Amino acid sequence: MRKPLKTIIYEILETSDSSNLYSLADDVVITCLTLINVAAFIASTSPTLSPQHTSLLVNIEIVSSLVFTIEYILRLWVATADRRYSHPLWGRLRYALTPLSLIDLISILPFYLLLLFPSLSFVNLIRVLRLLRLLKMSRYSESLRTLGAVLYAKKEELIATAFAVFILLIFASSVMYFVENEAHPETFASIPDAMWWGVVTLTTVGYGDIYPITPLGKFLGAILAFLGIGIFALPAGLIAAGFSEEVQRRKQEKMAANLEQSANYQSVKRLAEIEVGFEEKQRAIALHIESSSELMKICVQMAKQKLGSEFQNEQILRDLAIHLYNEAVSKFEL
Repeated sequence: MRKPLKTIIYEILETSDSSNLYSLADDVVITCLTLINVAAFIASTSPTLSPQHTSLLVNIEIVSSLVFTIEYILRLWVATADRRYSHPLWGRLRYALTPLSLIDLISILPFYLLLLFPSLSFVNLIRVLRLLRLLKMSRYSESLRTLGAVLYAKKEELIATAFAVFILLIFASSVMYFVENEAHPETFASIPDAMWWGVVTLTTVGYGDIYPITPLGKFLGAILAFLGIGIFALPAGLIAAGFSEEVQRRKQEKMAANLEQSANYQSVKRLAEIEVGFEEKQRAIALHIESSSELMKICVQMAKQKLGSEFQNEQILRDLAIHLYNEAVSKFEL
């Protein structure tokens, strides 16, 4: 049975199947176009571009935006092929609100907004959203999907760590403000200014633009720096553990799939062997019945010859025929 066109396009766009030539081509083309578009956006910020290079970058943006727009429209059209979004209207709306679909939409919006409002300076800031096109590659990159799965699996631990850092930042910045404000009020003029120092110190970056000068402030700064080393190592450890668990889980899934495939193959093989054996047994039984019937006919004829054609006792005739048949079978087996 031939698949509908919508189902075929859905499988091409939504599945990364290397065995499907069209799906593989879609993955390669969209990935390369995304990288080219992002590279063109970065290169467009160079002040030394010639008019020819500028025109080339503009053409790249136009072509890639049109391709991404067509891809987005096609994804909305074929979304109903998925049972989760089967409703013609609400299903497509639900699909449009999924994270990857929102990324697709936001990544093409700057092109059309700049066409509609080229003179509005604040719209130019939206051009930065073009970088979100890099996230489109998560559809085709196994490593990005793994990273997303790890972050989702460890979201509770990461949120708890971020909350602990936030509490520590507020507490340390507030204390430092009251300690350093009198010594140099220009630098630690408020708690928000002190929070900038707290962020730089907790992350152990140390820009050097804001730093304490009092002995107590230096002591508190040193303690906060040591705490920052430990507390910012927690997310790294959580993500590393998550990667290890995710890799092990995927290995187990592949092993289970291979075992299931092997078990299915063995089951099919055994069933085939059983069917072949059953067919052979049926043929043997049929041959045996056919030969037995012929032998029984011969035995009946011999019994009639021995007892005479006018013998009327059918029971004796039948017993003699069976006796002759058993003797013939026993001699044949020997």
